[in-house]
Amino acid sequence: MTGAITTYSALAQRVRALAPSCGPVRVVAIDGPSGAGKSTFAGILARSLGEAPVVRSDDFPVPWDGDPLAWWPPLAAEVLRPLAAGRPGGYRRYDWRLGSYGDRVEIPAGPVLLLEGVGAAWRGSPAACRVWIDAPEDVRRDRTLVRDGPHLAESWDRWSRCEEAHFAADGTRARADLHVDGTAPYEPGR
Repeated sequence: MTGAITTYSALAQRVRALAPSCGPVRVVAIDGPSGAGKSTFAGILARSLGEAPVVRSDDFPVPWDGDPLAWWPPLAAEVLRPLAAGRPGGYRRYDWRLGSYGDRVEIPAGPVLLLEGVGAAWRGSPAACRVWIDAPEDVRRDRTLVRDGPHLAESWDRWSRCEEAHFAADGTRARADLHVDGTAPYEPGR
């Protein structure tokens, strides 16, 4: 993916032109540290792609002081392997507040799937496009604590160290096709 992309509609057009990367599906991996703006970006891009499905790392239980890729084995087994075989996938979304799984979410076999979360664009991801979103640490920490509650500050600090180690070992940022400033507006476009 080359050239400047400054609108969601331009990115959606580029994504539609990519070759499938997981069976008949074009996987867009949206990665970066916690609180950078990945979820917001993924939601708007999904709408620009005609309500493309989004699977988030937060849909799976991952311990605060654990491996950022702990969500990958169930994602691969339940979603990616079926898609690679040209079949629909699906999974049960984990509800962090209730501490339990909800109803099954069905994922169609095409044309686009957005993977969003820490580890989405790691080297083993079947991504056709990798998006890296970042913001300064103080902004990310503040966003996360507003979203999840200040009582999780120590947990966020532990998680932040885990994700930093993961990104450094994996070289995730360097492999990204698109870098997005999570503090700057990315124009929706038409």
